[in-house]
Amino acid sequence: MKALVLTSGGVDSATCLALAVKEYGAENVLALAVFYGQKHKKELEYSKKIAEYYHVKFQVLDLSLIFAGSDCSLLAQNPDAEIPKTSYAEQLAATDGKPVSTYVPFRNGLFLASAASIALSNQCEIIYYGAHSDDAAGNAYPDCSDDFNNAMNQAVWLGSGKQLKIYAPFVKSTKADVVRTGLELNVPYELTWSCYEGGDKPCGICGTCRDRAEAFRLNGVEDPALSD
Repeated sequence: MKALVLTSGGVDSATCLALAVKEYGAENVLALAVFYGQKHKKELEYSKKIAEYYHVKFQVLDLSLIFAGSDCSLLAQNPDAEIPKTSYAEQLAATDGKPVSTYVPFRNGLFLASAASIALSNQCEIIYYGAHSDDAAGNAYPDCSDDFNNAMNQAVWLGSGKQLKIYAPFVKSTKADVVRTGLELNVPYELTWSCYEGGDKPCGICGTCRDRAEAFRLNGVEDPALSD
């Protein structure tokens, strides 16, 4: 069997990559990163670092044109849109149940559909991606929910002629659970990047930086991205 892993350069996808390599062997794993028009290239740079660490094949897919009409604050086409520096809970309190401003429209749906075509073309039988319950909570990122994952898995399974499955190993887990698994697997988290900003160091205060630091704290270790 061969596996494709959607990689973003962050904690969750790096842990998924480690799991896939352990299960299938590096020679049978393809890491796929996606450029979607984000304001910086850190995701792609760190995705490549992780792929090189695990000695797996690496590919970048450009889907940026699809989001040309989006007002998402993560996108370079919206340079004046400020990326929130508050927790997701605080952001959700102001959205009236809608996704947060850093939600890229149906991103995981698009990524998974595109990954399915690439996976089938490369004789892969499974797609890993790092959705977890913290991101799905409160509808912040609805395309990280268990219901969404089940629906996409069914669509890909049927649409591939029952040749390809989607696997989100952490969809019912917290980010702290993800980090716990990664620490057990010795994932090189110092080679990951989660911050929505593209500075020399993570900002430490955007929603994803806060969640990441808390996940490490709950495991009794310091986030290597924030250590000097």
